Amino acid sequence: MSDALILCGALRYNSLILMIVADAAFRAGNGEWEMPKKILLVDDEPLILKGLKYSLEQDGYQTDSAMDGEEALEKFFAGEYDLILLDVMLPGVDGIEVCQRVRERSNVPIIMLTAKGEDMDKILGLEYGADDYMTKPFNILEVKARIKSIFRRSAPAAEVEEKRIIRVRDLEVNCQNRTVALAGRAVRLTAKEFDLLQLFITHRGKVYSRESLLETVWKYDYMGDMRTVDVHIRRLREKIERDTSSPEFILTKWGVGYYFTDKD
Repeated sequence: MSDALILCGALRYNSLILMIVADAAFRAGNGEWEMPKKILLVDDEPLILKGLKYSLEQDGYQTDSAMDGEEALEKFFAGEYDLILLDVMLPGVDGIEVCQRVRERSNVPIIMLTAKGEDMDKILGLEYGADDYMTKPFNILEVKARIKSIFRRSAPAAEVEEKRIIRVRDLEVNCQNRTVALAGRAVRLTAKEFDLLQLFITHRGKVYSRESLLETVWKYDYMGDMRTVDVHIRRLREKIERDTSSPEFILTKWGVGYYFTDKD
């Protein structure tokens, strides 16, 4: 093959790559440019990492990977990621500790991966700030659906665009910047905690059952684990309520569900 043909082929290949990257960065729906989301994949099983990496990159995501907790923390604190897909069972520093240490400095969404039947790992993951969890073996289509759900919920909701800052007493919720302040002091919430608070505060007085919260916030198409909701509600209360035994913002309607106070 001549040098000219080789050069021509290389140029066509590079052009194709540039087109793929450009397509991933451009969202034709609103005519705005957007960089692909970057996901950190953490698992000690090479085949799982390889499968996740290939599948997610086919959907236009950028990925990075780590095979143990130390490597995951090193990469996370040295880079910028939009989401972490984190296995619980890791050599050395396990996924629970990774989640805890990330949460000390960042509110990046975290989806935990747990082995079938490890209920305690699921609960601990949520306790330490994970936004969601999935049980192995998992369907890659469900993984993608969970990721899209988190990114979709992280964007400002259309229904609250006109009222971007909502104040109830000394609680201030900025729905555009996804920030919260209580009595003038910043409150750090995880992605799912903010999703819950935004839903409640934009529908004050409306009672949500655990089932409806799973469907609305987590986008589950099936009956998920109700403890997911309870743990997130409790963590949210710990951050915005002065007295969790007598909450003033997020209230419980016994036997029905939760709601945000309708009293100013």
